Amino acid sequence: MTIRFRLLLFLLPLYAVLIALAAQVRTSQPVLFIACEGTIVASAFLTWRLYRGLMQPVRLIEAGTDALAAQDFNLKFKPVGQPELDRLIGVYNQMLDALRQERVSQHEQAVLLERLIGASPAGVLILSFANEIASANAAAARALGQPAAALVGQPVAGLPAPWGALLAGLAGGQAQAVRLPGGQLYRAAAAHFLDRGFQRRFVVLEELTEELRQQERQTYEQLIRLMSHEVNNSIGAVNSLLGSFQHYAPQLAPDDRADYQQGLAVSIARNTQLADFIGRYARLVRLPPPAPHATDVHALLRDLGRLLAPQSAAQGVAWHWELASEGPLLVPADSQQLAQALLNVAKNALEAIGPGGGNVWVRTTAQPPTLTLENDGPPLSPAVSQRLFTPFFSTKPGGQGIGLVLVRDILLAHGWAFRLETGASGRTAFTVALQPSGGAGSR
Repeated sequence: MTIRFRLLLFLLPLYAVLIALAAQVRTSQPVLFIACEGTIVASAFLTWRLYRGLMQPVRLIEAGTDALAAQDFNLKFKPVGQPELDRLIGVYNQMLDALRQERVSQHEQAVLLERLIGASPAGVLILSFANEIASANAAAARALGQPAAALVGQPVAGLPAPWGALLAGLAGGQAQAVRLPGGQLYRAAAAHFLDRGFQRRFVVLEELTEELRQQERQTYEQLIRLMSHEVNNSIGAVNSLLGSFQHYAPQLAPDDRADYQQGLAVSIARNTQLADFIGRYARLVRLPPPAPHATDVHALLRDLGRLLAPQSAAQGVAWHWELASEGPLLVPADSQQLAQALLNVAKNALEAIGPGGGNVWVRTTAQPPTLTLENDGPPLSPAVSQRLFTPFFSTKPGGQGIGLVLVRDILLAHGWAFRLETGASGRTAFTVALQPSGGAGSR
């Protein structure tokens, strides 16, 4: 029952009684009757004015309540000339101004935070209370290898390895490094924020690939330059002396001459091999920036197949070609560097297969331009996969550990994404996206 209805229930019976009493004296006391009628009319007028004065705050309160319920903070009231009501109106208008300002400020902060997350070079995953991905920015999508829209709603534990198990077990305030099959290194850190009084997690994925590569390069560049300088100087002098000793061979007895010449030749050959060994490391340090030009990837691959045909035949390795077309596949690249990178990858595939024979598949696509070299040699273990692109690490006896590092540096200099991993089929595939990936490192 509203206040308006209850007030009417009080006033109507009261005036009905007054009118009935006035009617009783209408004939006996006309003067008193006229006075009663005048009093009733004046009282009714004053009651009406009082009713309007009392109901005006009620209407203002109702209108203000409806506006607050609709979250309309633009509705303000004007003073009506009543001191008590004007003070209420002033407090209400002040409250609306504060609410509107707070709402605008919160909206601006939310928009700023959303744009900062979207433009951040670090990946940001915001999780729901059920540990599902509620939102992901572009950097996180690149790190996880999926579109941002496809990530929303996925359980964190269901992400592809190594992300799923890592992020699902990452506690708040904890950070952990993860290396991907493409050689990229990420730092994953988890934290939480409050949502409606409850904690929700978010994860920041910071790529450290370029920083790590620069630190590695600075470390082994100094080491290799020092080794190259010392070894080359010594080898040059030693080979010069050994060459001079050849002139003494005719002075030896015939039975000793052959052993003498053979010993000198072996020494010179070993010194030359050592110089070549150091030279390969020096070329890694002196790798120049790529000079891109229109390069036919299909032509490079065919040349590669012809170059490795004798070795493949000796190992019993069959090559299978699944090219996008018989014509050229043109991409902007440094042809010499790309040829060297493809040669290193192909030789690694043949070495992985071994002498027992196997298969190599060469695949390309035109849109988008990609290249895959796949082999059916022994699969890579997770521990080996994480160290493949580490300088001086090799799984081969006597390996130098620079082949894949050179491949990595060439592809990163081109801005191309790449991956080397063993799939569910058991085959190991090296996949390259032959177009810039939008970052300095591979994704």
